[in-house]
Amino acid sequence: MGYPFPYVAPGQVIGLLGGSFDPAHEGHAHITREALKRFGLDRIWWMVSPGNPLKAHGPAPLAQRMERARQVMQHPRVDITDVEVQLGTRFTAQTIAALRGRSPGVRFVWLMGADNLAQLHHWQDWQQIVETVPIGVMARPGQRISARMSRAAALYAKYRIPARQSQLLGHADAPAWCFVNVPMMNVSSSAIRAAGKWSS
Repeated sequence: MGYPFPYVAPGQVIGLLGGSFDPAHEGHAHITREALKRFGLDRIWWMVSPGNPLKAHGPAPLAQRMERARQVMQHPRVDITDVEVQLGTRFTAQTIAALRGRSPGVRFVWLMGADNLAQLHHWQDWQQIVETVPIGVMARPGQRISARMSRAAALYAKYRIPARQSQLLGHADAPAWCFVNVPMMNVSSSAIRAAGKWSS
């Protein structure tokens, strides 16, 4: 694709926000800005995925999604990347392992919405993810209860950092996770597609 791999220096704390971004929208940008504020991060990488293994239908072409992401998220501390394509990884656990091998001394934090926490136990090697990098969870409308009752939340309950101490997450050793309530925008990629405002 020709996209440069983002520069990163040892000691930096990098938040990773993965997804198909099909399409990226202001809701993604909003939670990204909130995560920068809340979790003690130096930068955030949007990792625009080749495709979601859990979804039956493929997304719009990667170049189209990358371009839209760049239009939506313009921030000096946010990089729009296709690192999974460059690394040749398909699953989150593989991607995190490859990034840590490539960038020793860098601290990575996985970022997700509360809806993803609720289904995290369905992800491949999900416990490896939890035990490798800290996880920052941001509540989305209607997902607070299901996320807090999730298998992952129950199994790793004692490793939860209170929301009032969320700035500690970036330098915590895994397993560590923090759940913060973020004022959310009620916008979704699926709704944008359904309205015919995004086509591949």
